[in-house]
Amino acid sequence: MDNITSIFREKKLKLTPQRIAVYKYLKSTKEHPSAEMIYKALQPEYPTMSLATVYKALKTLVEVGLVQEINVGEGNFRYDGNATSHPHIQCISCSKVDDLENLDLTNLNKDAESYSKYTILSNKVYFYGICEDCQQK
Repeated sequence: MDNITSIFREKKLKLTPQRIAVYKYLKSTKEHPSAEMIYKALQPEYPTMSLATVYKALKTLVEVGLVQEINVGEGNFRYDGNATSHPHIQCISCSKVDDLENLDLTNLNKDAESYSKYTILSNKVYFYGICEDCQQK
């Protein structure tokens, strides 16, 4: 929590209970929920929080670099409380998104630069497949 407090103070942004709730929720889950999923999860504890407030909180958290916005191509975004660069994998059957941990892509930018005339600043890597649960159906 010290991290979010110091970042918001440094950026001169107001740290609202709603922003804290959204951030805490994302930090507490390995899921990659949509704004709607976050809204539903927080409703029991924050019944007056609107979906628009969740969207605004997510936008701010992404802008300050505390949360990662993931575009998995399904018409809406998913969010990840792990803001460090890492690859994701999505099930094409049920749309579940997982982190791909321990896959070392540290040289990917340098390797890609060797095939182009670009200076590569960052990347987003997505893999698609069928999850274990869907394979068993």
